[in-house]
Amino acid sequence: MRTRVALYALLVAAGAVVLLPYVWMVASSFKPESEIFTVGLNLLPRQPRWQNYPDALAAHPIALWLLNSFVVGIIETVSTVVTAVLAGFAFARLRWWGRDTLFTLYLGAMMVPIQVTLIPSFLIVKSLGLLNSYPGIAALHLCQFFGVFLMRQFLLNIPTDLEDAARIDGCSWARVLWQIVLPISLPAVAALTVFAFTAAWNDFLWPVVVINKPEIMTIQVGLSALRSESTVWSQLLAATTISALPMAVLYVLLQRFFTQGVVMSGIKG
Repeated sequence: MRTRVALYALLVAAGAVVLLPYVWMVASSFKPESEIFTVGLNLLPRQPRWQNYPDALAAHPIALWLLNSFVVGIIETVSTVVTAVLAGFAFARLRWWGRDTLFTLYLGAMMVPIQVTLIPSFLIVKSLGLLNSYPGIAALHLCQFFGVFLMRQFLLNIPTDLEDAARIDGCSWARVLWQIVLPISLPAVAALTVFAFTAAWNDFLWPVVVINKPEIMTIQVGLSALRSESTVWSQLLAATTISALPMAVLYVLLQRFFTQGVVMSGIKG
């Protein structure tokens, strides 16, 4: 009993440490400018200022930046899910020459940091005339190695009895994937959707390289553009809180499928 109480106390303390920056961000978004950097413990605003949010939306094109991030996120997420499902199915279920070798190369590619391929990727996108465009921003993440790995691990844990029966009845591999494997794989697809959209929403390095026009900025690039010598921190914190809301809503809606998909794929954090 004491061990369990100590464990729960440790988990609560760790959760509080993790959540503290987010609580401070949300609370400070309601503070007047004079209270944000006041010395001492002042987590909650003494005089809440709700006007910070309308001021931030009026002073900066935050709605446009959110729309840009949504469009890029949808493009990357749809492309990632489609390619990951197809490639994961091929690696997990089909037998073909060089399958394991190619999958090992996929795993090796996951270890390569984006900084290594940043300049070649930029030159390719520039030569295609895709700078300052949605396709140019999404180009680097249309297919993600982690998604292929996640779907393969999930499919390896699914019994093949239904697939074997369908193949005996004359079903093609495409029909097996569409009518049998895909419905069973919805938890993994939901988990991959959360991962892909979150990565697209939070991506900063690649968008800041290919964007130099304010009207095409994503929310992360837009927030960084608000930093200057005359930064209005109350508006910046309000904008940052607004940018975090879509991810929180997405995770709450897909939490059950997300957890189930990660557990069944055998991936541990």
